[in-house]
Amino acid sequence: MRFVDEVSIRVEAGPGGNGCSSFRREKFIPFGGPDGGDGGHGGSVWIEAVGNANTLVDYRYTRLFKAERGKNGMGAQCTGRSGEDLLLKVPVGTTVLDEDTGQILADLIEEGQRILVASGGKGGLGNLHFKSSTNRAPQKALPGLPGEIRQLRMELRIVADVGLLGLPNAGKSTLIRAVSAARPKVADYPFTTLIPNLGVVDVGLHRSFVLADIPGIIEGASLGAGLGIRFLKHLSRTRILIHLVDICPIDGSDWLEQVRVIERELEAYSPTLAKMPRWLVLNKIDLLPEDERQCALDRARNELGWQGPLMAISGVASLGTELLSQGLMSQIEAMRSEEEDPEVYELRNRMRLQIEQEGRDRIHALAARRRAERRGEDVDSDDDWNEEDYDVAVEYRR
Repeated sequence: MRFVDEVSIRVEAGPGGNGCSSFRREKFIPFGGPDGGDGGHGGSVWIEAVGNANTLVDYRYTRLFKAERGKNGMGAQCTGRSGEDLLLKVPVGTTVLDEDTGQILADLIEEGQRILVASGGKGGLGNLHFKSSTNRAPQKALPGLPGEIRQLRMELRIVADVGLLGLPNAGKSTLIRAVSAARPKVADYPFTTLIPNLGVVDVGLHRSFVLADIPGIIEGASLGAGLGIRFLKHLSRTRILIHLVDICPIDGSDWLEQVRVIERELEAYSPTLAKMPRWLVLNKIDLLPEDERQCALDRARNELGWQGPLMAISGVASLGTELLSQGLMSQIEAMRSEEEDPEVYELRNRMRLQIEQEGRDRIHALAARRRAERRGEDVDSDDDWNEEDYDVAVEYRR
């Protein structure tokens, strides 16, 4: 099933119904007076985050959504029926932006969160409202007001506690298979993973976290090489990054340089993303003799100057994976407790929004550069780019 992570849609709230101009007509009451009712209000457009959806594909081919128009008023002081509201359901993790202004209207990160994106027009007044001591038979009635119209962009970010990143064939899919029930494809060639996969890691009773596996990042990803730039934006909603490294590269290259490659790409894509809490995890440690494993950890500390959490595991042999899961769970629980402080929560929320904005700027700049290359000229503007190139799929497994 094809999943989509960005769409552009047009929403139109319903206009209000027209007011009615009529007069009371009954036997033996020749001058009944005005009795025109008001028009009904137009329906509004709402967007709600739901937990049973993880794609925006419903909005890929249907781009126009209209709420119902309010009914016209009628005689005998009958008010027209209001139009029904239109509710658009989106996955949790969807950001809604106004395309014309660039304003972020809502960040729907909790199930049931709802936002009004277009207000329905008010119904027009009937002639009953315009009678006075000097005008006993008014003919005037007002038309309904138009509903609000907006051009929206919706961007989906997968919601996970931990994000996996690394070069192709670093063992990310193998690791997520080892610690969760997710079953992404595993093979011995690069870019086996073409879509993000999510797995729920159960550590104990009522203790679990969500782990996200994104396609491998290669050198030059921040300039459009490979698949990585499509998916780096999904790491903005994670709390911790796991930088997974193949300790025994099949091409015989130095794994320390592979670490530096990913660090450079993160910094180029988003300096804020590069500052997120990150664990360095050396994978395929079972391929090394036991007396060389500690040497690998020492190299990471000494030659890379790595100061953060550092572990050596084997995803295929499930060596060290349980200890890794326990350590991640402990840090996530600590971070969740810290986020109960409103100031800490707001600080991390601003950091996430900054990552997303830096990512948008990077993608727009890349799209402008590609157009310039095709035209053989320099382009500095951030024109709209074709979101057809940025579709992704997400699969949740527990």
